[in-house]
Amino acid sequence: MHRMRQTVPPSRQATITTAIEPGPLPRGAPPRIERATPRMAALPRPVMGRVESLPAGSWARAHAHPWAQLSYAVEGVLLVRTATGSYMAPPERAVWVPAGVEHEVSTTARAEMRSLYVQPSAAQLGEATTPSVFQITPLARELIIATCALPVNYDEAGEAGRLVAVLLDQLATLTPVALDLPWPSDARLLRVSLALQADPSDQRTLAQWGSEVGLSERSLARLYREQTGLSLGDWRRRLRLLLSLTPLAAGEKVSSVARDSGYSAVSAFIAAFSQEFGQTPTQMFNR
Repeated sequence: MHRMRQTVPPSRQATITTAIEPGPLPRGAPPRIERATPRMAALPRPVMGRVESLPAGSWARAHAHPWAQLSYAVEGVLLVRTATGSYMAPPERAVWVPAGVEHEVSTTARAEMRSLYVQPSAAQLGEATTPSVFQITPLARELIIATCALPVNYDEAGEAGRLVAVLLDQLATLTPVALDLPWPSDARLLRVSLALQADPSDQRTLAQWGSEVGLSERSLARLYREQTGLSLGDWRRRLRLLLSLTPLAAGEKVSSVARDSGYSAVSAFIAAFSQEFGQTPTQMFNR
């Protein structure tokens, strides 16, 4: 079960594993390969970059730290999950996780990840305690890559320090995008949500799901809207579309991804994708 988010005081040891349990793997996903997270008492500079080549199935166990993190995939798609939601970063997007927020990071396909660890006093994107997904501009992309190539103890008073200052200025101007999925807290709704995550093509109706978890159709609909802000139908559609990003980024045919996502017609999938993300799959992945 998802638990409430825990915050970590800055005085605590930097990386702390906590209690978010990993969700079920989507059908056909590779097995998880756990990767280590940095353990530091504090950042050596206001910003520290990290370069990682992630194999398919890479997964960082739930943890929190007293600095913020920007997770950006140069290639592939990243999933960042917290106690209250999931956040997807396809190409040219990145997930911002504020300091102290418990989160796990995973990818079901190979990805090239660039992370920025940022002291809370150095930059703030979006709401102070809420993770968000941001559109990465071409300039921000190059600045992220350049910062990740700097030595850990770069000269703050020199050229490297000026580069980081420009990066921080650019981060403050990024535009948020709706690539998140709020999760319900009720155990019965979580049961439905996790089942849909494991098999997004599941076509059971609201009434059938209500019978499955011991709720009336009306109660299930009301609780979903109260706890996620979405109807079950809208929640399921967004889940399907977010999960479709990984196979699309890996080069799978749109027709195959549409079928696996529960769409009988490719045109319906493309229309839903465009409505949700403002781009067709071809436009998003530059095919």
